[in-house]
Amino acid sequence: MTDELRGRRVVVPETRALGQLVRMLEELGADTVPCPMIAIRDAPDAAPVEAWLRRFVDRTCDDLVLMTGEGLRRLLGFARRIDLDSAFIDAMRLARKITRGPKPVRALREIGLAADVAADEPTTEGVIAVLERHDLTRRRVGVQLYPGKGNERLLKFLKGAGAQGDSVLPYVYASEVDDTRVIAIIAEMAAGRIDAIAFTSAPQVRRFRDVGRTFGQEAELRQGLERIVVAAVGPIVAAELNAIGVQVNVTPRDNKFFMKPLVRELAAALKEKRKG
Repeated sequence: MTDELRGRRVVVPETRALGQLVRMLEELGADTVPCPMIAIRDAPDAAPVEAWLRRFVDRTCDDLVLMTGEGLRRLLGFARRIDLDSAFIDAMRLARKITRGPKPVRALREIGLAADVAADEPTTEGVIAVLERHDLTRRRVGVQLYPGKGNERLLKFLKGAGAQGDSVLPYVYASEVDDTRVIAIIAEMAAGRIDAIAFTSAPQVRRFRDVGRTFGQEAELRQGLERIVVAAVGPIVAAELNAIGVQVNVTPRDNKFFMKPLVRELAAALKEKRKG
């Protein structure tokens, strides 16, 4: 326990690892303000996911593009419920596995597999760039999609490269906290009662934007984010913030897009701000 963030109030919009991120911040003395923005749910219609799994097992893809660790874990959950998990893992073992960022790599390790090709940048453009180095003509490519932007660009690229893309979307996002909680956080930021916010996914940013727009609080949201230290766990989140005109003050260095480096960089930025 240290006091690097003593007296600092930090908004935490994380949902999946909320406890972990809160604990790391509070160990540095921060007063955390949890505001879990986005819940993750299995795709509401299981049939397309199960059909994709059966196709993958019956006619193993030459390649499998994994965009998120969450997506692989959700696919394994669907496979388990139809007694296909072992066959799915065996089929994955035979395919060339392409990953976007460290999270799908970690999810593969959990089942004893490894990535064969990793994108240099954990973005859709990074995946496309690494695939451009390979001949994809007539290759069957399984693609685990994720809710959000970028899917259409990737599928269009695969078609143009002569590949047969077979995509699956195993999960969706849903609102977690109610809008009144989000509005209250926006008001706290605008009033100068928050020191920082740590964004860990692009949907969190979009939810803030959408609630602010719906309730006529866009000016207050912009004002609040300008007053505080804004941290983004990686380039996708930073790009989402930049798209709505928000300056990102903190991102982890050296492509280490994890919570621990994020907290470390956030603590350093707040310490520097305190000096100023």
